Amino acid sequence: MNGDAPLPFPLARGGYVARMAVGREDVRAAQAMRHASFVDAAGRAAMEDGLDQDAYDALCDHVLIEDTDGHLVGCYRVQFFAAPEDLSNSYSAQYYNLDGLSDLTGGFLELGRFCVTSDAADSDVLRIAWGMLARLVDLYRATILFGCSSFAGTDPSRYAAAFDLLGAKHASSRISTLADETIRFQTSLKNPPDRAVALAQIPPLLRTYLSMGGWVSDHAVVDREMNTLHVFTGLEIASIPPARVKALRTIAKG
Repeated sequence: MNGDAPLPFPLARGGYVARMAVGREDVRAAQAMRHASFVDAAGRAAMEDGLDQDAYDALCDHVLIEDTDGHLVGCYRVQFFAAPEDLSNSYSAQYYNLDGLSDLTGGFLELGRFCVTSDAADSDVLRIAWGMLARLVDLYRATILFGCSSFAGTDPSRYAAAFDLLGAKHASSRISTLADETIRFQTSLKNPPDRAVALAQIPPLLRTYLSMGGWVSDHAVVDREMNTLHVFTGLEIASIPPARVKALRTIAKG
């Protein structure tokens, strides 16, 4: 674990097990899954050794989600920051100016590289992923979750309804951009988007953030290297509805 927090024990629920990576082979397995999700599926040129890896991997803790046969079906990584001034070392800080978070107090936990296999049940995997994340929030005593939520491809027209909904209902101007190419959201609309259509265009992980009181940047970054559009996403733990907190803690108990 990065920092001094103890290693959380595996969490078993719904036919899946979430556990922390405990060695290089575990991390490589996560990197191989990420390559299939973020490189192969995106049509990008293959990376060395078929692994999606970067300098942040060594700084992060990695969570693996496996089925009952031990097959990897999902993964993500987290990095903890004790104070706002430390956020310049985060993955998100490559694309966003995070000075707007300087008024927040408590620890920051960055969630990144979340992916699942195409044949996994998203609801079950998401449920156990958030259960393990709840444990990590408690272990680190984090008060803010943040990260980059990704939309596949770089064509914003595919997500017109989603971006209109994010702009009108969930966008914050506190995060400015450092990226050269962005898509600005419309924050004032005469005709609101069809909510069902918009939600269908929003990735499941981001939908979960929003349902718990999360918010996003007022723009999407066009990341042509990753062949994706992404938005900064923040969630203050104190803003999560009590019923959702109770449900998460129930899952986290296993």
